[in-house]
Amino acid sequence: MTAPILVFGWGNPSRGDDALGPLFVERIEALKLPHVECLTDFQLQVEHALDLQGRQRVLFVDASVGAAAPFEVGEIQPMPDASFTTHALSPQAVMQVHVDLNDEPPPPCWLLAIRGDKFDLGTPLGEEASAHLDAAVLWAHAWLQAGAPSAAPCRERSR
Repeated sequence: MTAPILVFGWGNPSRGDDALGPLFVERIEALKLPHVECLTDFQLQVEHALDLQGRQRVLFVDASVGAAAPFEVGEIQPMPDASFTTHALSPQAVMQVHVDLNDEPPPPCWLLAIRGDKFDLGTPLGEEASAHLDAAVLWAHAWLQAGAPSAAPCRERSR
């Protein structure tokens, strides 16, 4: 049986704050929430559209230099990427692939962008990014339990 909620984080653990997505997923997975499935990858690809099937909600999680600290979260809509290829898609493009494959809208999806600043190869997660991760996990735990995206303690915005 497919878990109703998918938490999908991506990033490269060898590139400093780019590890925020996978580290976030590790923390959520450790909570052992029975209604949540967790996935990680280095980047989003067209095949990930299949992971949206049968879900009630999806939370995409990534590091971001453009997000306000500690994080931003907002509901997202399907949209093809301008540079649409089979590698390194946006979550919106993954959602669009779902639409194209199934001829139906994907489940409601949100993007949680955790503020990161240091992405050099071989650097560890920065102290500020670690604090941002803590705040994001705290928010997400409540969101996953309550199912209310409006419970965010930070600025929400649609993307």
